[in-house]
Amino acid sequence: MDPVDELLRGVRSTSTGRQELTGTLRFTGELTLIAPLRGHVRLNTKPVHLGDIAVVRGPFEAESNSAVLLVGTYCVSDGLLDLLPPVLVLDGCDDLTSIYAPGSQVVQNRLFEWLLVCTLRAWFDQQQVPRGWDDATLGPVLRAMHAAPGKPWTLSSLAGEAGVSRSTLANRFVKLMGKPPLTYLTDWRMSLAAELLAESNATVGAVAHQVGYADAFGFSAAFKRFYGISPTQCRRSC
Repeated sequence: MDPVDELLRGVRSTSTGRQELTGTLRFTGELTLIAPLRGHVRLNTKPVHLGDIAVVRGPFEAESNSAVLLVGTYCVSDGLLDLLPPVLVLDGCDDLTSIYAPGSQVVQNRLFEWLLVCTLRAWFDQQQVPRGWDDATLGPVLRAMHAAPGKPWTLSSLAGEAGVSRSTLANRFVKLMGKPPLTYLTDWRMSLAAELLAESNATVGAVAHQVGYADAFGFSAAFKRFYGISPTQCRRSC
């Protein structure tokens, strides 16, 4: 199982477009892709030039005397966000002018999702294995959760995958991943659920079972707490 492929599952484009920029503009999405089509721009003071692609976490300011930008915003899992720097920049990219053209919004969203996945895949290939996956304790636990998200995992059963005590796993997980094991599991389940709702015809009940919930009612309540919308609304808009 490739940990990077697992992390990149569930990437969703929420908006796409071109942005003419003269001066300063604030962006507020949780993850934004910026590629200059003309001119250059500074993102939180980091320079990004023609031929670069930048991916930025959280709110940020873009500043330029005169630039035209390709802009995509995304919804991704917390597990992926936690591994990314505030701003990452890749250079040597091809001309992206043709990737945005009038047409189907669905097609545009898929193209921008592809662009983000390719960009992050290239960036991860330059890095070490994502945090935790090569750890002797956390590696088996992460692989087990990602391979079988529908299994009724408990802290005890996850600790059994690593052959350690519950307290050892909990402490190690928080130290490396920044959150408890079961919180990470919920994040992964919700990311996978959103992907299944958007890309399959499975019923809400079927999706619930695939991600570890006994019934559609409990799953729907958990999904709405997590995303702020119901599974049915996600199916229409994700």
